Amino acid sequence: MSSHFALFSITITLLITVTVSEIRSTQIRSDSRSTIPFDEFGYTHSGRLNLTVTDISFSNQKTPLSQLGFFLCTLDAWVHVLEQLQEGEIQCPLESNLIKKVFTFDHLQPSAREFTASFSVSDANQFTLVFANCMPNLEVTMNVHSVMYNFNPKTRVLDFLSAGKTALPVIYLLFFIVYVLLGGVWIYTIYKKRLTVYKVHFFMLAVLVLKALDLLCEAEDKSYIKRTGTAHGWDVLFYIFSFLKGITLFTLIVLIGTGWSFVKPYLQDKEKKVLMVVIPLQVVANVAQVMIDETGPFGESSYTWKQVFLLVDIVCCCAVLFPIVWSIKNLREAAKTDGKAAVNLMKLTLFRQYYIIVICYIYFTRVVVYALETITSYRYQWTSMVAAEVATLAFYVFTGYNFRPKVHNPYFAIDDEEEEAASEALKLEDEFEL
Repeated sequence: MSSHFALFSITITLLITVTVSEIRSTQIRSDSRSTIPFDEFGYTHSGRLNLTVTDISFSNQKTPLSQLGFFLCTLDAWVHVLEQLQEGEIQCPLESNLIKKVFTFDHLQPSAREFTASFSVSDANQFTLVFANCMPNLEVTMNVHSVMYNFNPKTRVLDFLSAGKTALPVIYLLFFIVYVLLGGVWIYTIYKKRLTVYKVHFFMLAVLVLKALDLLCEAEDKSYIKRTGTAHGWDVLFYIFSFLKGITLFTLIVLIGTGWSFVKPYLQDKEKKVLMVVIPLQVVANVAQVMIDETGPFGESSYTWKQVFLLVDIVCCCAVLFPIVWSIKNLREAAKTDGKAAVNLMKLTLFRQYYIIVICYIYFTRVVVYALETITSYRYQWTSMVAAEVATLAFYVFTGYNFRPKVHNPYFAIDDEEEEAASEALKLEDEFEL
């Protein structure tokens, strides 16, 4: 029963994991799990797996080695393997005809503690490399080095990116160019409207620059992985700029939500507290993301870090909404006392729009993109990345356009002719609720 529960847990992990594969080395130390997943990869019709296992040792040297081995399996096939186990048709996943055996330990040479195996994959599909240990309470120790790639017979080029993500370097590079152009437009806008430029506009420029650098590093990171299987240090730069981009973006949403430098040149204590919560949480979120990427999709601590990342991300997304709600309530109160109904109505409308857009952006990039990853075929995993980047770009454009420096900004423009109509509109509006 315990082994079947472990197998079921692996199935759940397979369902929620989408990753970019590369050359990976994993150390297994005194592990008695019945199944140990290592990595997954989307193969074309000419894929290959090179597997090197060293320093092999067992807690019981007299164990039947045929009950230990590596195999490749698709998610659909794994579900049927579980059914075979539950119905008693097989006692070990290695006995199933639905998996692709890579190597079983009964092929080890006498007294050998290492082996190298090469396996060709001709079925185009997404496969997971799994180690099966069908001996209860047997502890296994070994070092596993796996290399998964697709081979193009025409160009004789190796591609270490999964079939559904081989286009990512070009996609990220194209988005980098878009953000460079967008940054150029924003610099021109700041220069042309320099008399009405505020500090937050320069902060917006910094967010654009960091986003562009983040995309450039990610394009180079995926490009090196595609060609060589390793990132050659570009992953470090990607993590740095991703960290800075995440912090500055959430900070910008808070600053705009508070009306900083637009409405007032200072932050209230409760608004500062939001920043004091969001910034450290973003640090934790980025550390969690690095740990997830570096330990692989099936690392022992990977699931824990995923939970940490999810929790922290939800808290950050909720926290940035509070300043916008506070600003909306303050504007409603001000509309009743300062006699500037037209200005307050424009401010209120803008903040309400921004509140809705922030919620849509968060919902789309956290929920819709995840759903797209789950339901999309492995060949089209790149579409979820494109959807996330398009949503982010749309959010940046909306924010920049509505809060751009301009002479007749709704924050400053006062139209006396519309004052009476605005007063009536404010009276008829329902109270805004979060």
